[in-house]
Amino acid sequence: MKKICLYFEIHQIIHLKRYRFFDIGRDHYYYDDYENERSITDIAERSYVPALQTLIQMCKDNPEFRVAFSLSGCGLEQLEFHAPQVIDLLQEINATGQVEFLCEPYSHGLASLANEESFAAEVKRMSNRIKELFGKRPKVFRNSSLIYNDDIGAQVAALGFKGMLTEGAKQVLGWKSPHYIYHCATDPRLKLLLRDINLSEDITERFTSHPLMADQWLDWIASTPAEEEVINIFGELVTFGIFHPLSSGILEFLKAIPVLARERNIGFALPSEFCEQPSVGALEVPYNISWVDEERDTSCWLGNVMQREAFQKLYSVADRVRVSGDRRIQMDWDSLQASNNFRFMTTKPSYVYRGIYDSPYDAFTNYMNILGDFIARVNSLYGGADNEEIDGLITMIKNQQDEITAKDKEIERLRKKLEKYNPTELEDKKPVKKAAPKAAPKSAPKAAPKAATKKEAAPKPAVKAEAPKPAPAKKAPAKKAAKK
Repeated sequence: MKKICLYFEIHQIIHLKRYRFFDIGRDHYYYDDYENERSITDIAERSYVPALQTLIQMCKDNPEFRVAFSLSGCGLEQLEFHAPQVIDLLQEINATGQVEFLCEPYSHGLASLANEESFAAEVKRMSNRIKELFGKRPKVFRNSSLIYNDDIGAQVAALGFKGMLTEGAKQVLGWKSPHYIYHCATDPRLKLLLRDINLSEDITERFTSHPLMADQWLDWIASTPAEEEVINIFGELVTFGIFHPLSSGILEFLKAIPVLARERNIGFALPSEFCEQPSVGALEVPYNISWVDEERDTSCWLGNVMQREAFQKLYSVADRVRVSGDRRIQMDWDSLQASNNFRFMTTKPSYVYRGIYDSPYDAFTNYMNILGDFIARVNSLYGGADNEEIDGLITMIKNQQDEITAKDKEIERLRKKLEKYNPTELEDKKPVKKAAPKAAPKSAPKAAPKAATKKEAAPKPAVKAEAPKPAPAKKAPAKKAAKK
């Protein structure tokens, strides 16, 4: 039976303010609060709220319907501050039990391409946040903008995830179909779920320009080969109301999907349910892929000299930030990592949205001014120590963290080993072993033989008392001798 998994991304761009060179060392606040509040409020009212209300009603009306969300930590912070009603709606849809939340890097950044330790730290923070908000720790991961390669897959598997969503890019699939479960080429434990590009972009990109009916879209899914049963549809939630106005009928399109799917014997699944299925084989991805632009790679963030310089400069202090323990530094670090900062610097002619910037060069200049101030603040935390001393300290802390991680893994291994025993059987055996020696002294049949043994031993002194009886026999001859 064919099954669809619908995924929606909720990520909010954090807008940095105009930051001039003479602000470095004087002003450590980097955010355009007015633009951040305006944009998130607008998106919440025009898109997030009506879209989530529709999805909640779809869950209530269709018990078989399933949906998944991918949230960034920075996006959640913006929603909590400026649009808490969106968090309330996410809690409401979570209560239906028909939703799953994926994990991603907290900052929606590019740490997976630069620093393994920073990437792992971000993922763990985001996993904890999802558990705190929605009651379950995520089992499936999706990287920022679906960025993936074999090395990233191995890192994600090592972090304990059972599956990962990425792009069904033609340069890695070739003749293969995205409608199967694959696994990471370097770690078979990680299942790979691949986005169907065409079916996804029929909704996210072409819905208005090429009007689409839900029955036609589902007919395309039903017409795929019978053995191709895994359909992953991924897009941004702002598709509903921002990319395509609500007047286009896009929410009506969404509402019709469950009923029409039922008529065509098409079901729904959560990402973790797909991951329970066996893999058809490894998918080798030796170089970076993503879901962005026609190239489906990372050139939109790292394709020119400006972007690469900003990227290298940012992650040159990654280890220092991670071990600093400074909350304000960590907050700014999350915002500076956000991938849109590098996207604004792209020189690709196809990209037109640049936020507050007039050009990629304007975006680069502003970002580097802020980054220069940020790096100076990070270094000041170490009291003027030189780079060699700081690196030595970081190495020591990292070694300690590695030891703690190794011990935690050993504890987890032993815990799983103990779980293999049946607790019921152990409880049944415990009373038998302890009761046997305690009951023995109270048992009458066992006490009687002990008493009898003592009484039988009593005649022994009588035997000793009879020993002198042969004495008269010795005296008899003496009397006879006297008569003579």
